[in-house]
Amino acid sequence: MPNWLVNQMRKAYLEKNRYQIKLLNQCWNFYRKKNFPQQ
Repeated sequence: MPNWLVNQMRKAYLEKNRYQIKLLNQCWNFYRKKNFPQQ
């Protein structure tokens, strides 16, 4: 997972920002599927 995404995730969890967490999860899943389709 990219470092900027880890930092954003940590911040969202600390703030208990559910919307941000969902958005980051969707972003990560999209990124992963695009760059690592075999997994």
